[in-house]
Amino acid sequence: MSDPTRIVVAGRARIYLAPLGTVAPTDDTVAMPTGWVDVGLTDPDSLAFEDAPTFGEVTSHQSDYSTRVFQTGAAATLAVDLQEYSQKNLTNVYGGGTLTTITAPSGGNPGHYMWTPPAIGGRTNVAACAEIVDGTKRYRYMIPNCMDNQAVSQKLAKKANVVLPLRLQILGSDGVAPYYLLTNDPAFAPGS
Repeated sequence: MSDPTRIVVAGRARIYLAPLGTVAPTDDTVAMPTGWVDVGLTDPDSLAFEDAPTFGEVTSHQSDYSTRVFQTGAAATLAVDLQEYSQKNLTNVYGGGTLTTITAPSGGNPGHYMWTPPAIGGRTNVAACAEIVDGTKRYRYMIPNCMDNQAVSQKLAKKANVVLPLRLQILGSDGVAPYYLLTNDPAFAPGS
């Protein structure tokens, strides 16, 4: 039987990043533990999660269809466009980088800074959380280990805000789930 209360609309969303190994929240409603940093404003139509398994198949002379399909790999990504242009978010999108103060702030001078991207091999992995709220229902997509490994393309248009494309590839590890979902949605209760 259909149930429209099971339709989810991501009315609010927040993205948090943390250094690898940072203590993760224990459920979907507790405050984010120390070390998790909100990336700030994001484009409302850009948040996307993708799980893309890959498969091999066996064909046989006796069938026009595959006779066996087996999974050969798995890949997952989290993507969002960051609207707050800052050193913190630039570093998140490029997977690292170095900030140098050229002139420190003083008086009315805001200071001058130089940011440089990370060298090859200098990107850092992070933990991520995509938090979705739909009324009283909450969902936290927890990713213990991921890395931004996509090309960064920024549109610097006169009539639109500049966004920073955060594209996180989810990485796996032996004995650790590559990602998991925390929720208070009653539709996830056993037997629902």
